[in-house]
Amino acid sequence: MYRIGIDLGGTNIAVGLVTGEGAEARIIRKRSVPTRADRPAAEIVADMAAVCREIAAEEGLGAEDIAMTGIATPGIANHDTGVVEYANNLPFRKFPIAAELGKLFPCRDIRIENDANAAAWGEAVAGAAAGSENSVMITLGTGVGGGIIADGKVYSGFNSAGGELGHMVIVAGGRPCSCGRRGCWEAYSSATALAAMTKEKIAECRASGRATLMEERAAADGRVTARTAYDCMRAGDAAAAEVVDEYVRYLACGLTNIVNIFQPEVISLGGGVANEKDTLLKPLVPLIYKEQYGGGVVKSTEIRAARLGNDAGIIGAAMLR
Repeated sequence: MYRIGIDLGGTNIAVGLVTGEGAEARIIRKRSVPTRADRPAAEIVADMAAVCREIAAEEGLGAEDIAMTGIATPGIANHDTGVVEYANNLPFRKFPIAAELGKLFPCRDIRIENDANAAAWGEAVAGAAAGSENSVMITLGTGVGGGIIADGKVYSGFNSAGGELGHMVIVAGGRPCSCGRRGCWEAYSSATALAAMTKEKIAECRASGRATLMEERAAADGRVTARTAYDCMRAGDAAAAEVVDEYVRYLACGLTNIVNIFQPEVISLGGGVANEKDTLLKPLVPLIYKEQYGGGVVKSTEIRAARLGNDAGIIGAAMLR
């Protein structure tokens, strides 16, 4: 059985031809083209269809041979109607994306899901949470993305807008967030937030005359990134270690909330910061277990690094049901 997964982003459209079921799902063909998000929606869909045709043809297949095409899209994706109700970084307002793609690539079935939910589904089906019925995926990138799998199904609320875990407040009246609130978890635990904390510490050190490798590292890289503090911490920089400690505490706070609310079997962490893997997880996990409700009595959620990387959205979209 062949399926196609489309991971539609504000920058790129990534398309993969997928075979296999469950944990055996794998991408056998993949291609990416620029989204050019300033164009009309119809032109974006036309490019999606063209790439679908191309990767299918490379395997000697036509649209009729594809059992299902899944679209992972930013924004509020109504999986019942195939309509993207709203996406802030794409020209979609109540846009019937499934029907429009079907006109140009008439495979047997087309389904849609929010991109974070699709990535969480990919990890649940074929990644770090494979074999579990209840899991959550958190992506630590420009923002904090979230996807919830409950009883073997994607949870998105009554209006397809659920799962915005990055926008729970963990510090009342705290840092401003891009969503308009203050103190959101995203404002403390995204890669963007880690870079901002690093800049603040560099400025603090400069003002006090305290030595830090972070300023030198940032100058060499041309900018402060989410890696600056981690790299300098590994080199023995005490100020960098303070940044990392602060970041991990905020991340643990949000993850403990998620454990207490959902009690998932697995939380998988993806995105740029999660590439730190054990360097991130070793100090993080004990903080969560220490503060979770019923800690030491109830079974503990496993905290794992996500496995599928940038392919999670493609595989998750292709395996939608």
